[in-house]
Amino acid sequence: MRVLLVGSGGREHALATCLARSPGLSALFAAPGNPGMAEIATLVPLKANDVPGLIRFAQEQSIDLLVPGPEAPLVAGLADACAEAGIRCAGPTRAAALLEGSKAFTKEVADAAGIPTAKWERFDNEADALDFVRRRGAPIVVKADGLAAGKGVVVAQSVAEAEDAVRRLGMPLVIEECLVGREVSLFAFCADDKAVLIGAARDHKRLGEGDTGPNTGGMGAISPPPGFDRAAQEQALDLTVRPMLAEMVRRGTPFRGVIFAGLMLTEDGPRLIEYNVRFGDPEAQALLIRLESDLLPVLAALADGNLDNAAVTFSDKASISVVLAAKGYPDAPKKGGRITGIERAEAVPGVSVFHAGTKLADGVLVADGGRVLTVCATAPTMEDARHRAYEGVQAIQWDNGIFRRDIGV
Repeated sequence: MRVLLVGSGGREHALATCLARSPGLSALFAAPGNPGMAEIATLVPLKANDVPGLIRFAQEQSIDLLVPGPEAPLVAGLADACAEAGIRCAGPTRAAALLEGSKAFTKEVADAAGIPTAKWERFDNEADALDFVRRRGAPIVVKADGLAAGKGVVVAQSVAEAEDAVRRLGMPLVIEECLVGREVSLFAFCADDKAVLIGAARDHKRLGEGDTGPNTGGMGAISPPPGFDRAAQEQALDLTVRPMLAEMVRRGTPFRGVIFAGLMLTEDGPRLIEYNVRFGDPEAQALLIRLESDLLPVLAALADGNLDNAAVTFSDKASISVVLAAKGYPDAPKKGGRITGIERAEAVPGVSVFHAGTKLADGVLVADGGRVLTVCATAPTMEDARHRAYEGVQAIQWDNGIFRRDIGV
């Protein structure tokens, strides 16, 4: 099977690594890819949001399956364009991708499907939003209604912080009650009304140790989360994902792809925080290094709308991912700076290093983004996985790199 993988981050590098193992793969292309992916895929100089360019390339290369990594091209209609061109796509249509493209749409679907979630209201006017915040008080959650690359949510601990978020994020906004509990990320392969559990992870969103500082796209993840085993994950899937799939079918916009349900495990059970319509990053890296089964036939099956015979198996090992980001991330990451030591890091047992924001400059690997590398490790216990991951981190030399030292603690 000839496959085109869209994206250039750590998530896509992890996906490419899994796809490259498949005996059913005859050719793997990555658009635009990254230097790490160049070892296992042919890189294509097309941006992930260049929908017409991706379709032309897929047609010219007789691509059998297009695998989207990031959310932006899906919200822009990549799957719809694939359908029009007769190309199988392992991702949702523009209408179904609104589950990530609009926080308000997700809330409406959740309410219609009877899925437990935080009380919420949507605002198009700043004055009304500020008045609501002042009346409700803090803590309170302010969310940009559209795509924000993981940085459009503020959990405000004071009214002043919430007011600042309203002004900074702009309209439209969703403002909701602040749920209390443990946050987890639940993943499933979906096709129409069927869902097959992938697994769960816990992300570390804040920039600094002890969950301090600004929200980022994610500074690390662990899988599986403590106290959230496969049985609990299946129960959460029944509560928060399968009813959504049925509601989307009822609306005439069935969902096919990977769903990522952000959940808060409260004293009253799981509550939905949000949906993402693709693998998370860096959760995907922590999940996919535990994958034992063949990823390619499952992605092809969901693209065809038939998951009846899909088989997904993971190792029982624990895994962890640690993000190496550039100084100044998330606001103004410093680009450049030579990176060495990746081979030494991957010599540590159980360690894999996935590229995200890297490039080659005159044959030298340098930083070229906010989140630059993800160092991942598996081991029989989380403590062992954490030790291995940080041993891998220490093996990498990069003067402009920063990372959290408490992932998995």
